[in-house]
Amino acid sequence: MTDPNRINRRTFAQLGTASALAVSATGNAAANDSPGGKPSKSSQIQPVGGRSLPAKDNQPPLAPPNKQPPNLKLPTVPERKIGWAVVGLGQLALGQIMPAFGQCTWSEPTALVSGHPDKAHRVAKAYGVDSGAIYNYDNFDSIADNDDIDVVYIVLPNSMHAEYTIRALEAGKHVLCEKPMATSIEDCQRMIAAADEAQRKLMIAYRLHYEPHNRKVMQMCREKRFGEIKTFNGGFCINVQAPNIRLAAELGGGPVGDVGVYPINASRYVTGEEPVEVMAQAHQPKDDPRFREVPESVTCLLRFPSGVLANLDCSFGTHRSDFFRVACAKGMIELSPAFSYNGQRLQTHHPSSQDSHAVVTDHEIAEVNHFTSEMDHFSQCILEDKDPRTPGQEGLADMRILAAMGESIRLGKAVKVEA
Repeated sequence: MTDPNRINRRTFAQLGTASALAVSATGNAAANDSPGGKPSKSSQIQPVGGRSLPAKDNQPPLAPPNKQPPNLKLPTVPERKIGWAVVGLGQLALGQIMPAFGQCTWSEPTALVSGHPDKAHRVAKAYGVDSGAIYNYDNFDSIADNDDIDVVYIVLPNSMHAEYTIRALEAGKHVLCEKPMATSIEDCQRMIAAADEAQRKLMIAYRLHYEPHNRKVMQMCREKRFGEIKTFNGGFCINVQAPNIRLAAELGGGPVGDVGVYPINASRYVTGEEPVEVMAQAHQPKDDPRFREVPESVTCLLRFPSGVLANLDCSFGTHRSDFFRVACAKGMIELSPAFSYNGQRLQTHHPSSQDSHAVVTDHEIAEVNHFTSEMDHFSQCILEDKDPRTPGQEGLADMRILAAMGESIRLGKAVKVEA
């Protein structure tokens, strides 16, 4: 039995012929209806984007007439990119920094420095770095002879930051150094002096200064969107398992310099002030071998000149937690997570004008790759001869607080922060 809904090849051909005849008849009718036998304006076929769409009288076109959308954003083609040497191919470099170059406009990897040649050659091959631009820590100073290196990115243990930053500056290169800047105030000062002497730029890798959610909070606080700031609460806690260089005191380990520096720095960029006093306490358990050399947890209270109090904590022995809250006279700003590589969520709370309930607003802000953003910022500073947003002085300011925290823990009392 033949399916009445089925269309065979002969029927399909007949339908096609009938359709063509119908189109022809319609076209002829349109031609006969117009003066001089030409098609009327409403029936003319308008070419759009390589295709044809019928236009209607007094109607705007449904697609742009020039084969592409208006205001189409074209990629930036830089005249030249800044060449970067990445020093230290650990978890941060391989997991975050090297992949971030793929999204950069102004930055590209041109050299690697590592004590593990097999790993370095594999990374170089993956990212298109010339095998002749692989260095180790013995021949590090020969980077001075490589004109393809403009910037050296120091991604080493904290205790090595000062030495290799200074050597890179003496080799004539600009430097981006991971935080904390160093392990002492004196080392930070030597790094800044070396940059001045070499007439090169020194930037500290405070990636959240280049992250849009944190920058939005900075703007809100600067504009006093919710009135005067009263208190700041923030923390960054993770669970670190051995073996890990973060647990080694001789390498500058411990939670304060690793994760604590985030809420410390945030309290400064939120308030726009430098603290004058710190009271800190630390817990170093006897029954956990991970913390033979460094504390498990540290908490501190910072007092700022305006009267703002900042309560901060950090730990290497808890479930992950990273956030901050800014309590203002007329509302509250909350960022959670605040310090992670992605996923920032910004909420603000303020009283309703109609009742006693608070109005909670979720701020939708597009994410960026933090490392791409900060590296391209530094590259543009070099190309345009501008000062970076987070220079060496930014790292020195945090180091003064870290030093005061250590002194407070040792003495068991509040300590003034060195001016």
